Amino acid sequence: MIFEAIEEFFAALPSAGGVIGLDLGTKTIGVAVSDQRRCIATPQETVRRKKFTTDAEALLAIISERGICGIVLGLPRNMDGSEGPRAQSTRAFARNFSRLCPLPLTYWDERLSTVAAERALLEGDTSRARRAQVIDHVAAGYILQGALDRLAHLQNG
Repeated sequence: MIFEAIEEFFAALPSAGGVIGLDLGTKTIGVAVSDQRRCIATPQETVRRKKFTTDAEALLAIISERGICGIVLGLPRNMDGSEGPRAQSTRAFARNFSRLCPLPLTYWDERLSTVAAERALLEGDTSRARRAQVIDHVAAGYILQGALDRLAHLQNG
């Protein structure tokens, strides 16, 4: 089930269990997962995109092995907040993936997540080659951490 409102998404989750964050690109999918208490997002890996079924199988395997109970998908909005072709493509992926995976799914505004990830990697003096390898799953970590921080804010209200 796809939730537009993050509050409804979090209400649909069990009391404990990890959440996966995805940064959907045209060539790769960055993957991050949270701890069971949903406090900390940890970048995990980057899945090279092939075709939808292959990509979905790879994600379903990660979801299964990590005991994930919800999905946060980065939504690439334009800087003015509108949605362009990339956001439409992300929504189509979500619709197709939700047919294969019954877990609650929501979107998180990913504007500037890649910029933040790049900045953090530069500050960590990460080489250009290494940045290229990890940027997508580090960006997924920023997306997921943003959603987890929102959850914490909602709970502490």
